[in-house]
Order: sequence, then C-alpha cells, then structure tokens
Amino acid sequence: MITTRLRLPLIAAALLTVTLAGPAHAEPPVARAFLNGVPSPVFFNDGDSFRALAGTHQGAQGRLAGFNTLESFGPAHMWGTWTMKELAHYAKKATVNGRKGTWNCESDLNRDGYGRLLWWCKDLALDQVRKGYAHAMSVTEAPADPDLLAVQAEAITARRGIWAHGVPDYVLTSLHSTSEGYPDPYNRLVSTKDGSSKKWLHQQNYPECSLPCTPSEDADDAAIAALAKALIGTPPFAQMTELTLIEHIKAHVTTGMFGEVPQGADRFAIENAVARAIASGELRISKKPVACMLYVDFTRRYGAKRASCLNK
Repeated sequence: MITTRLRLPLIAAALLTVTLAGPAHAEPPVARAFLNGVPSPVFFNDGDSFRALAGTHQGAQGRLAGFNTLESFGPAHMWGTWTMKELAHYAKKATVNGRKGTWNCESDLNRDGYGRLLWWCKDLALDQVRKGYAHAMSVTEAPADPDLLAVQAEAITARRGIWAHGVPDYVLTSLHSTSEGYPDPYNRLVSTKDGSSKKWLHQQNYPECSLPCTPSEDADDAAIAALAKALIGTPPFAQMTELTLIEHIKAHVTTGMFGEVPQGADRFAIENAVARAIASGELRISKKPVACMLYVDFTRRYGAKRASCLNK
C-alpha cells in the first residue's frame, strides 16, 4: 500500500486522492516532491520534467533546471561505441529513477521557452548525474552548478551509465530545422567539461530521420575515401556511386548535413552507417568521440504519425 511507505500524512493524502480518482489502470506512476516546500504528487514525463498532479500547481508542466537527460521519444542519441537503442535505455532509466524518489524542488515560477515552470531540484539532479543517467547543463555559456560537475566527473571516471562507452566533448541535446519556421535555427551543444551550452547556428533543412553529427574540419580526404570504399558495397549504398558518397560524407563531417539520397533509398540506414563511423571514431575527426542525434520533428515523435525510423 502507498500509505505504508510514506512518513508524511500530507503527502499520503495527496497521493491517495490521485490514486482513487479513477480506474487504477488509467493512473500514471506517482512520484513525491516538495514544490517550494509543499508536498505534491508529480508524474515524471521523462528524467528531467514532470507534471504536478495536485495542489497549487496542479496540471502545470515543469522542466528541471541544471541537468539534462537524453531524449525519451525513441532511440535518438549516438556517440562512442554506443548504439542509439543502447543509449535510449538510459533515458528510460532516468525516468524510472525520477519516479522512485522523494525530491525537493524550488522555483521562482519563471517559465522556459515551452511554457513549462522551471524547477531546481538539486537532490534529484545530483542523483541523476551521479548515476550516469544525465549530464550537468547550463542553458547559457556559463558553467553548470559546481556540485553537479563534481559528481559528473566521478561518473565519467567510473564510466557509469551514459559514459560507459565514450565521452564526447559535447552532447547534442536538441536539433532544429529550417522547416520548423525558426528565423535563426540552431542545435544545442552542451560541454561535458563544464556543462555550458553553445549554439550551433545553421540554415539546414533536416530531412526526417537524418542524423547530424557535431561538425569538424579535422577529417582528411584519405580517411573519408577509405570509409566510402568500405561502405559502397553494402546494401544501403547500392544506388550511390563512390564519388557521390565521398562528397556526402565530407559534407556530413564539415556541416553535419548529409546530401540527398537516391529516390527509394533508405536515408535512415545510410545516415546511420555514416554516423556510426563518425561517432565511434572509425572515421577519426576528433581526439574524442563525436555526438550525433536523430532528427524527427516534434509532431512526428508520438502516436499514429510517429516517424518510421523510431520503430527500427
């Protein structure tokens, strides 16, 4: 029973109100949080956001500041020798971890660009980052919280969680395409050293299921040609010439944007193979692993209109 696990009657009452409000199968997993000192049941959408289920902020979506967990809409991140599906596992673990605890959160009730209340839940942030389920993040060029950076350094040294198979200089946390209508589209890069953010400004129209990687000028032509030669005989590249593939790989490395693929070709399979080579270091463009991320417009991430590559 929920009531036997809780020490504070106020939290127990709030949680029971939510639990008894409708059919048991329809109720979300309820976590416990103190929101500006007031106990409240919350539902974690993912590892760094929740929705208040009762009290003053009932129904309000909240974004948790100071750290970031990986996207949970499907396999979306890649770096080092991780596959996207493997890293997606840690997005799920971060969500479960948030739902299991009791957290203390403070807010001045400001909102982010998506209209969500911004909460600072330091105990949760420390726990997620320490376990390797998240990384420290500031949304500006200023460093992240020093305590979060300290536990992140420990997690990296111990190769916990998302750091087990490589540590990129930057994690790609969001992608935006010109097709979304932003006047100045950018992708967010977050430093694994100090948690600061920088904007990767561009004018790219990303096709659905493309896989941009952090751009670099360091790959040489010989390495790109060798990769193209190794890939050209595999099924996804059957309709491409070696010369075209070389040009596309070079564009991907330097701008993060792969070129047009032949009609009927599987863009996701093609870009996945190239991104794997870049992220793993097979195509050496950096001294450290390089981060890549799957682009899918928000309207195509869930439900009946979900992009096909998210089901692969």
